[in-house]
Amino acid sequence: MPASDGPCVEIDSTGDVLRHRRKWIGMAAESIEAETGAFLQFAYSGDHHLLVVHERTERAAGTSSIGSGPVSDLRTCTQKLTFVPAGSCYRETLDLRAPARLLFFHFDLVRLGRRHGHRMDTTTLAPQLFFERPTLLDTALKLKALVDEQDRIQELYSEALATVLVHELVAHFRGLRLARQPARGGLAAWQERAVREYVDAHLDEQIPLSTLAGIARLSQYHFCRAFKRSFGLPPHRYHMQRRIDHAKALLKQRTHSVTDIGLMVGYSETSSFTAAFRKAAGTTPSAYQRRLA
Repeated sequence: MPASDGPCVEIDSTGDVLRHRRKWIGMAAESIEAETGAFLQFAYSGDHHLLVVHERTERAAGTSSIGSGPVSDLRTCTQKLTFVPAGSCYRETLDLRAPARLLFFHFDLVRLGRRHGHRMDTTTLAPQLFFERPTLLDTALKLKALVDEQDRIQELYSEALATVLVHELVAHFRGLRLARQPARGGLAAWQERAVREYVDAHLDEQIPLSTLAGIARLSQYHFCRAFKRSFGLPPHRYHMQRRIDHAKALLKQRTHSVTDIGLMVGYSETSSFTAAFRKAAGTTPSAYQRRLA
């Protein structure tokens, strides 16, 4: 499908795709709708930042990626957001199992900063695939409704909403940066990396506290305090959480039984694995896997 003037996501499709587009100074929004059974391919790499808003997207198959980052095959993308920084390469394919509604929102922080008379911070912006942020989603869906209406009488309101969306997105990433800053008294970067790599390599084993403390070259007392400041969890709970995270990834692959996955992440009995998984994820491994279908 040919792109219009200004920043635009390239769309190849089988089936009809309805597109509504609005532009403002330094910003543009495009509403996308497609029917069940359509196959869509999205591609974008431009000098504007891009926010992808999945109002409703359910796919039978397909993948999503940003640059050389991880590839996601998440089936139910409804109410998920994806952020693509300027210059990054965004690719997504959707084999729709239900009608889809999306919004592509492009913006140029440099141009917006000049217009509003202040420099907008771009240092915190980073690729993020399928994240959730209710305030961002709410603003984006209000904007999408105005784009769909094509009501020029509400031009000032739609531009104001678009500007609010930009500021909320920048604030979201600024908050992420602050959350990721190491707490005072936490582990050094090399200690975090070494401990994380060791835990991930020994998920199916019991890991003595003394082993982790030795890797970080700290006493067990100081290690426990520093570890919790850095990771937000005590070492044992972090180990359990990493087991469950890995189990979720294996369940998604559908190449192993629940019993085998439990063994692979250190549970000798399926009942113990199921209990631990339910406590962490709020559901059983089998139910979690069915939900991914």
